[in-house]
Amino acid sequence: MSTEEKIESELKGNLLRVYWILLRSQSGNIGVREAQCGLGFSSPALASYHLNKLEELGLVEKKNGEYRLICEVRVGVLKQFTKLRSLMLPRHIFYATMFTTLFTYFLTQFRDINFYSIFALIFGLLGTSILWYETLRVRRQKP
Repeated sequence: MSTEEKIESELKGNLLRVYWILLRSQSGNIGVREAQCGLGFSSPALASYHLNKLEELGLVEKKNGEYRLICEVRVGVLKQFTKLRSLMLPRHIFYATMFTTLFTYFLTQFRDINFYSIFALIFGLLGTSILWYETLRVRRQKP
């Protein structure tokens, strides 16, 4: 079993949620208590267990009591997100925003009602709706 396959098979559930917190942190560092509070774990031991598991997978390293992200992987649901500083955005959001902007521009320039304008209106509305639906669907899947 390759390293990537091992990471993909183990990076699920609470372990994925802890990894998600690390991905979203400004500095890429997180302490045990911070992970516990951020995820609502009942004890710091549970957060420590998951952070140590991430260390065993080679994704983080422990230094001075804090865990630092050293490797970013895109497996499972993480493939659907793009990291922009500390934000994790669904990758469809860029297409949805662009399509919405173009559709809004089309609506401001809408003058005559004919076959082509109705065709463009229908496809613009469908495209915008589908892209925003997919963006929100992926957002709900976040760990």
